[in-house]
Amino acid sequence: MTTILESQRLLHEELERLEQAVADRLTDDARTIRDRLIRDHEVGHFLTRFENQSKRLFDVYADEDGSREKEINSLSHGDPFVEFYSQLNEIRDFHRRYPNEPVEDLARTYKRRPPLEGEIAMIDNMFTGEEFHGRFFDLTQLHEEYLNLKGIKRISYLHYLNIFDDFEDYPKTNKNDAYFSYLTSLADYLEGFLGKTQPLSNPGATIRQFGDEFEQSWKEGTVPGWKTTASASSQPGLWCDACEKSFTNENTYNSHLTGNKHKKAEAAKGKGATEPSADKSKEPTANLKHRAIAEREFRIRKLTELMSKEREDTKTNVERKASLTERERQAELEALFQDAQITTGIGHLDDDDDDDDEDKIYNPLKLPLSWDGKPIPYWLYKLHGLGVEYHCEVCGNFVYMGRRAFDKHFTDARHVHGLRCLGITNPTVFREITKIEDALAFNDKLKLDKKQAQHTQDNVVQMEDAEGNVMPEKVYYDLQKQGLL
Repeated sequence: MTTILESQRLLHEELERLEQAVADRLTDDARTIRDRLIRDHEVGHFLTRFENQSKRLFDVYADEDGSREKEINSLSHGDPFVEFYSQLNEIRDFHRRYPNEPVEDLARTYKRRPPLEGEIAMIDNMFTGEEFHGRFFDLTQLHEEYLNLKGIKRISYLHYLNIFDDFEDYPKTNKNDAYFSYLTSLADYLEGFLGKTQPLSNPGATIRQFGDEFEQSWKEGTVPGWKTTASASSQPGLWCDACEKSFTNENTYNSHLTGNKHKKAEAAKGKGATEPSADKSKEPTANLKHRAIAEREFRIRKLTELMSKEREDTKTNVERKASLTERERQAELEALFQDAQITTGIGHLDDDDDDDDEDKIYNPLKLPLSWDGKPIPYWLYKLHGLGVEYHCEVCGNFVYMGRRAFDKHFTDARHVHGLRCLGITNPTVFREITKIEDALAFNDKLKLDKKQAQHTQDNVVQMEDAEGNVMPEKVYYDLQKQGLL
């Protein structure tokens, strides 16, 4: 049996234990992605518990029913020993009736410990194999759903990863119920992925912030792809359900009803003539439909921007897996399965054994390491030319391994900064130039060509004096000002 004051003291103690537990876990460096996720989800659970217990403690201090004040008065007035022995007898009676009641030990509850098998299994079941504990997206099902939409061309999964948040090129006439269902599934997946991979970033508040931003953009009519519709939705008008088009002028609407385009659309939908008054009543429904679609598109764009790193990693992983042979894919799956066995304790190793196993990685050719910490295949190393060194004097004699990294670095901040230090502000035309001397010479040549082009342009207009002498316009006016003509 617990009194109100004891419950208050217990809540204070639990809040302090929760603070210490969160601090202890955040000071630990997670060795793997799975360890980080287990830690973050555990800390997220502690924070939720802290919030709930804080609300309970606030209610105790509020004392709306007056029970806390009554208990304090009973202890402070009269004989304190009478109240003390009364409560002591109640406690003894409670433990006499429930002798095996467990005692809650908060120090043991929030003590730092290794992850349990259930916690590891929960994280493993939270992600698919393709997601690899939240490192990559798994949009294969959504890719299939996207290909089944109206007017969509067959594209590869890699191409889909590049354009799944680009909605402006998709015709509005094809944005039907199936399209809205696809958008909802995509938005739900991205929200769930954010909550699973970043539980400490307060995903709920992030989603609410996106909703507020959309409301503001919709009122201002600045939602990408819906600027015209958003601004016109607040104005009264007429709506054609057959053509799915709004009109702000009644005469334009009436002439539209007699047009061939409207009749064809009407015949395709199998509907009779629609009166303007009926269309007015349907307009709010159409606007709500467009608003809901625009909101999904807006939210997907924001979530994709927030998880741009995971998107780029997914594209890289898809490209990498496409270059693997079937044998290499099987070896990769076996390696992942062995790592899972070691982590979950099936083939348990001590920390010293883990360190020895990492030191025993056989890499005599000094090949680069892949995402799993193991050397990449030698044929892939030769295919991408990772053994070829490319020096760039503009970047401070930095060495790039492989043609792909070398081509990519021309748009990186290091190379652009090096060009700006040389007084070059247009790095696009200086691609493939890596020496400072060549860059300066090419920059001088561009400046000279620009001056010559300007000079040529100035000399295009020819003027003739009274004696028939032909000269450039600039020379003519100079001589005229001097009175020589």
